[in-house]
Amino acid sequence: MPRLRFTPLSLPMAAIALAMGGTAPALAATREDEQAWINLTAMGPLTGEVIYFAELQPRFGDGLSRLDQLLLRGAVGVKLSPAVSFYQGYAHVVVPVDGGRDVNEERSFQQLSANLGKPLGIELSSRTRLEQRWRSDGNGTGWRLRQMARLETPLRADSDAVNALVWSEAFIALNSTDWGARAGFDQVRTFAGLELGLAGASTVEAGYLNQLIDRPAGQTQVNHVASLTLFFRH
Repeated sequence: MPRLRFTPLSLPMAAIALAMGGTAPALAATREDEQAWINLTAMGPLTGEVIYFAELQPRFGDGLSRLDQLLLRGAVGVKLSPAVSFYQGYAHVVVPVDGGRDVNEERSFQQLSANLGKPLGIELSSRTRLEQRWRSDGNGTGWRLRQMARLETPLRADSDAVNALVWSEAFIALNSTDWGARAGFDQVRTFAGLELGLAGASTVEAGYLNQLIDRPAGQTQVNHVASLTLFFRH
């Protein structure tokens, strides 16, 4: 039987999911794991207003004892304005299975990224992503909407070399599939940490990420993630 446990972030994250229009997961039965995610992302202009990003992201789970997922994702986009960009992208996700054949997931996605200004000196941005998902262990296309809100602010008024950073992203499945997607609330991720300036416009983000996932039969998976992301901008 799973342990019954509430986490301090469960209720506010469920509220975020409700605000996004999903159904909050049952919080009674909770399974937890310690993980580490590393994200290496290159991004910049290709020509004129055409831009791109490409990322490699290994994720380690089961108490950091094994590779849980490997994600390769890239996109080409266009700057609609100095503050708004639209992308079309593709992702390949490998899910290793102990003693069995790896599960592969393919995703096409459309993404709208926007810088929303600096109210009260806090930089606010958003990312809206619509995914079409296919998996090797089933049939059908899963549609999923992801909405992120991100806030950052310098820790010193005279420098942006070190910024405090928080963001939250809600995932809503728009339909059900035979490989496990269920229409409604899927998960929410909440991050708190630091953004550090590197050479040029490149940055590194390090901190704690809490991932709350709705599971079948009223179960909730909570992953406590040490997150490290390097953005190489040119």
